[in-house]
Parts: sequence; structure tokens; C-alpha cells
Amino acid sequence: MAKVRTQDLLERFKIELVAGQEGLHREIFMSEVSRPGIELTGYFKYYPKDRLQLLGKTELSYFAELTTEEKKDRAYKLCTDITPGILVTRAMDIPEELVEACQNSGVPLMRSPFKTTRVISRITNFLEAKFAPFTAVHGVLVDIYGIGVLITGQSGVGKSETALELVKRGHRLVADDSVEIRQEDYDRLIGSSPPLIEHLLEIRGLGIINVMTLFGAGSVRSHKRISLVINLETWDQKKQYDRLGLEEETMKVIDVKIPKITLPVRPGRNLAVIIEVAAMNFRLKRMGVNAAEEFSQRLSKMIQHGEREEESVFDLDME
Repeated sequence: MAKVRTQDLLERFKIELVAGQEGLHREIFMSEVSRPGIELTGYFKYYPKDRLQLLGKTELSYFAELTTEEKKDRAYKLCTDITPGILVTRAMDIPEELVEACQNSGVPLMRSPFKTTRVISRITNFLEAKFAPFTAVHGVLVDIYGIGVLITGQSGVGKSETALELVKRGHRLVADDSVEIRQEDYDRLIGSSPPLIEHLLEIRGLGIINVMTLFGAGSVRSHKRISLVINLETWDQKKQYDRLGLEEETMKVIDVKIPKITLPVRPGRNLAVIIEVAAMNFRLKRMGVNAAEEFSQRLSKMIQHGEREEESVFDLDME
């Protein structure tokens, strides 16, 4: 899990720092943002002091109605030794009592020009992405017709060469060799490339090539949601492969199960075209069109129809 400091918010969202500069090194440990409404009334028993505190129009309007002594008391109680920061939205004027408390306590006091709901949404999404469960997988991630396809398989099976062919066919490379994956929701996996090898592709015998330089900026992208896993393996004559597509295999990455297809590799098979069709077929399935199930239904109807004809012939013979 990545470390996030209050200073990162200033750099990421271009927030104005009003006071408490010496506390910019403070670390944020969770993605939840607190709006201390009931705390301003004086009730601090369950005050989530380790969260980023956000004051909007409602909170500051109530704060303005307090007496001077109450303002000082609430302000100093908001500023604890582990509070990562206090953020005021809508570019509102900040009470002097709060500025003084933050400056003396070393709690960063920040101000944003945007509306409260927008600030909460953007900061929460940013923090959730930073704190999301993380793993790295050996493979290649390609964006094919809007579907994030993770190509896996043993070293040397032809993953990078297949990715190169897909890029040449107009699709976009996300990562080669090592794919960094973050679980940003209970069912959402986002894949990206390590900064060291971003936009690079390794082709055995040729070396490392820069895909963006060769094919243009439209041939790459920085991250993509992973929707399908295609595992490449050397063709095994003894193994029975799925020929209808009715079997649904999955691969678990962190806590999410991703649909998985196993493709046998042997000379003469155009893997790029097959993977391209697999991505299109996956899109059709999500739209409710399943060719394998449709064929199975046709076959069942034909068998039932054939059985009825046999019964009719049998009845005629009996007569």
C-alpha cells in the first residue's frame, strides 16, 4: 500500500495552503473523509481525528454562530496530533480562531475553490486508488475494442509477439511483461504498467521497442480495467480443449474473479485474430448474445424434433 501524505493532496488537487505548513508531512491512513458537524456542537467522544477533516458551507455557517470562546475550544479540539489536515471548500473565508489553532498545532489548513460534494468525491477516489489492494502479474495487458484483455502464459509462449500484432491491428498496449493491478472496488481491477517499462515491448531476437514512438500516441494507454484473461499454453495433444465455449473458467486476482479463456498455441494459429474475436465475443455475451448457448438450444430442439419423428414412425409401424 502506497504512503499518502497531506502534501500529496496539495500537489494533486492544487489546493491552497493557509496555515500549518510544518504538518504537511503528516500521513493519511484511510480514504474516508470526515465532516465534523456534531463535533462543532462540542461532542468529541467519537471524533474520527485520524481522518482528513472537511468543512463546507454548513459547518462554517454553524461555526460563525458560536461565541469566541466556543470557537477557540472547537478549533483546538479539531486539531489533534494525528489529524492529517483540515480542508475548507468553496473558497470561503476561514475564521481566525481556526487559522490560529492550526498554525499552533501544526495541522495543515487548506482551502479549495470547488463545491463540497465534488471535493469529497475527487479526494475519496484518489485515496481509494492509493490504498487499493495491489499485486503484480506476469503478462501483457491490451485494450481490445474497449475490453481490457490480460494475456498470460509461460515465458516464451508468444505473449509479446501477439501483443505487437494486436497493436499493429489498431489496438492499444497498456503493459508488457509486468502488469501492476489494483483492486479499486469490490469487482473492479485496474491494470497499469510500471513506470520503468511503460510503452515498451520486448520482442525476442529484436530487443526492446517503444510502441508509442513506432505506432503513435493512439497505440498506448496508461491504465485499463481488466475484464478478460486469456491464457496461452503450448498445445497438448493429450488435453481436451473446450470446443463449444459452454465451459466458463475464471481466474481469481486479489478478491475478484475474472472470466478466463485458455488458448492452445501451435504453428499456424493466428493468435492475434483469435484474441480479437474472443474480445468481441465477450462484449456480445455482456450484451446478452451467447453463440454457444444458442447452438446448444438449436441442438436440443433438433434432438427433440428427431425423437418425435421416430416416435411417429414407430406408431405408424405398430398400426
